[in-house]
Order: sequence, then C-alpha cells, then structure tokens
Amino acid sequence: MPHVIVKLWPGKSDAQKRQLADRITKDVMDVQRYGEESVSVAFEEVPSSQWREQVYEPDIVRKQECLFKKPGYGIDDL
Repeated sequence: MPHVIVKLWPGKSDAQKRQLADRITKDVMDVQRYGEESVSVAFEEVPSSQWREQVYEPDIVRKQECLFKKPGYGIDDL
C-alpha cells in the first residue's frame, strides 16, 4: 500500500528514475515488510523556478511534522 512520490527537477533520465524506483521499492519491502506488488513509486518533475511554490512551501514548510529528513540536514539531525 505504500505509494512514494519523488518530486525532483526535470532532467533525470528514465534509466535513473527506474534505478531509484527499484531501490526505493526494495527498501520499502525490506523495512516495512510489504511485497513488491504493494509498492508504487511516482516521479513528479517540478522546474526549479516553481520549486518554492509547488514543493518547498506546501510540502516542506507547511508539513514539517511529517518530515523525517529535512533538506540540508542528515537524517539523525531531526
């Protein structure tokens, strides 16, 4: 049931996206004990000129209580 959405700047190849999707899927399966059929991964490309309004403000600033990894910090810094 986990659905992971990766928001990123345009320009990564389909091969790079597939590789990242495979790694995310494997980690979700290992850590959360879901089968591969339960995991989905999507990519949303957001131009850098729209990053602040479409990603940073709504998903990072306004949802800090949901973050387990903040930009600019290591995972253990939260």
